[in-house]
Amino acid sequence: MSRTYARNALRTTALAGTAVLTAALTACSGGGSGSSSGDAGQDGKAKPETRISVNLTGKQAKPGGPVKVTLADGRLTRVTVTDSKGATLDGEVSADGRSWTSARNAAPGTGYTVEARDANGGTAKADFATAAPEKVNKLNLAPGKNTTVGIAQPLSIVFDHPVKNKAAVEKALKVTTSNSTEGSWGWMQDWSGKDRIDWRPKEYWKPGTEVALEARLNGVDSGPDGGWFVRDYVTGFTIGKNQVVKVDLDNHRLKLMRDGQLVKDIPMSAGTPGGEKASWRGKTVLMSKEGTINMRSETVGLGDAYDKMVDYSMRLTWSGMYAHAAPWNAGHMGSANRSSGCIGMTDADAKWVYDQVQVGDPFEVEGDDAKGTQAVNNGYGEWNLSWAEWQTKSALR
Repeated sequence: MSRTYARNALRTTALAGTAVLTAALTACSGGGSGSSSGDAGQDGKAKPETRISVNLTGKQAKPGGPVKVTLADGRLTRVTVTDSKGATLDGEVSADGRSWTSARNAAPGTGYTVEARDANGGTAKADFATAAPEKVNKLNLAPGKNTTVGIAQPLSIVFDHPVKNKAAVEKALKVTTSNSTEGSWGWMQDWSGKDRIDWRPKEYWKPGTEVALEARLNGVDSGPDGGWFVRDYVTGFTIGKNQVVKVDLDNHRLKLMRDGQLVKDIPMSAGTPGGEKASWRGKTVLMSKEGTINMRSETVGLGDAYDKMVDYSMRLTWSGMYAHAAPWNAGHMGSANRSSGCIGMTDADAKWVYDQVQVGDPFEVEGDDAKGTQAVNNGYGEWNLSWAEWQTKSALR
C-alpha cells in the first residue's frame, strides 16, 4: 500500500568557511617516516609542509552536501572518505590534482574519516560528523522484491512524509532493465494522501524483462516537513506472462488474452450504470489477489447496501473496485450490469480467472456503462495517460 516521505530543515549549520587541517601529510622515505614540515627529501632539502582542508568540520556539520578535500600544495593522488559503518563515498580528484569531491552527499547523523595521500606519498587523516536529523523520511516500494508480475505493473514508491525536493529525490532513483526499456517517473498524490512516484514504461513490459531499482537516497533532503533519508534502497522484479484481461461493460463479457490469443470468454455483470454503483472504465492494473474478504458497502460510501464474504477477490482500485465471485448475481451475468461497482462472475469462472492472473496484469475496461475513467492515483491508473502526458509528471522535465 502507498506511503510517502519528506523532511524538516535542520536548524544546525556547518561551521563557516573551510577549516584547514593541522595534521600535516606524512612523507615516507627509506625505512622511516616523519612530519613533512621538517622532513628532508633524498636531496637533503627540507620538504615544504603539505596541508589539506575539508569543507565539513566538527561534530555538527551540515549534511546534504558533498565532501570536498583540498590540497594546499602539490597533487592529490587518492582520497578515501569512510563513514562510521565502514561504507565509503565515491569521488574524483580534479584535473589539477588540488581537490577531491565526493559523488554523493554526506548523510545526516553520520561520522566520517577522511584519509588523503599526495603525489610524494604523504598522508593525512581527519574526522568530522554531521548533525543528526530532526525527522527521517522512509518509503514503501511496490512490487515486492524478487517477485514476478504482469506486463502493466509500474514501479511505485510512496513516502512517509511530504517530498518538496522532488527533483533531488528523483535524481537519486536509478532504474535499469535487462533490455533497455524506455520509461519515465511520474509524481502524484497517492490515494492515501501521501506523495508518490511511479516509474512506467512507455508501453507494456516485454515478458521476461528483469527490472532493478537503486534508490541512492542516503543524505538526500526531502524538503520542509519531510525529513532526511538516512539509507539507500534496492529492489528488483521480473516480468511474467503476456496477459491482458479485456472487460466489455456494454456486452457484459470478460476475456483473458495471452500472447494476443483468446484463452477464455466469460459472462459477467459489472456495476449498475447511472450512478455511484457504476464501474470505472480505463486501463487498470491488478493490484493484489486477496482471496476471501469481507466487503461492506459503508467502506465505499454506499450506505448499508451489502455486507458479504466474497471469494476470489482481485483488487483493481483503491476505491474498492474488484473482480470477484458473485453467485448472488448469476441471473444478470452476460446480460446486464447490476453489481455495486465490481466485476462479478460465477464461482467457477472467478476461481479460474483468479488462478490464471498475475498481480500486474492489465484489466482493460471499456464501454459506456461506466461512471468515468479511473484516476491516475486510484490504484495504478497511469496507463490512462498518453506517453507524452505521463512524461510531464516527472520533476526533471
